[in-house]
Amino acid sequence: MNLPNYLTLSRIALTFVVMALLFVRNFTAACAALVIFVVACLTDLLDGWVARKKGLISDFGKLMDPVADKVLVAGLFLTFVQLQLVGAWVVVVIIVREFLITGMRILALRRGVVLAAENAGKHKTVSQMAAITLILIFLILKESGLRFSFWNERWEAHFAAGIHIVVSVAVFFTLYSGISYLWRNRGLIRTL
Repeated sequence: MNLPNYLTLSRIALTFVVMALLFVRNFTAACAALVIFVVACLTDLLDGWVARKKGLISDFGKLMDPVADKVLVAGLFLTFVQLQLVGAWVVVVIIVREFLITGMRILALRRGVVLAAENAGKHKTVSQMAAITLILIFLILKESGLRFSFWNERWEAHFAAGIHIVVSVAVFFTLYSGISYLWRNRGLIRTL
């Protein structure tokens, strides 16, 4: 185990901390959840940078880095479903896309073909992380509104509309990146 791998594994652990904080449902917990989520996102940038800079790229890291990303995104979106902030169909779209692409990569590897990540996949990840960040900010605003008695039905409607918009953008990029990836690798799919 090396530092980049510890950073990757810390992202999985931090996911569960953020999830637990979101169920506390108060201002302090919501703020802590946002800070810890940002730290988890930074570990995603840092683990790859350290691995490349120090020559610590490992098979474990290549496998676990995308798994940690998927755990972070899926875990938080599942929490948002439980908190009735997003529909379950959003998580289904995200998870189905990830299973399809990951399964295709594994099958390709068995044939000795390495399927590289695409820019669309990076846009997907950024859009999902941005959606999660904005939802966490909305939760902080809601908790502060409840704390200081300025929250009302109108604020709740704006809150719901904002979440709907950011989640729709993330779902669009999730679908687009999945379809793009499948289309680009359609020749390989035909041979599977």
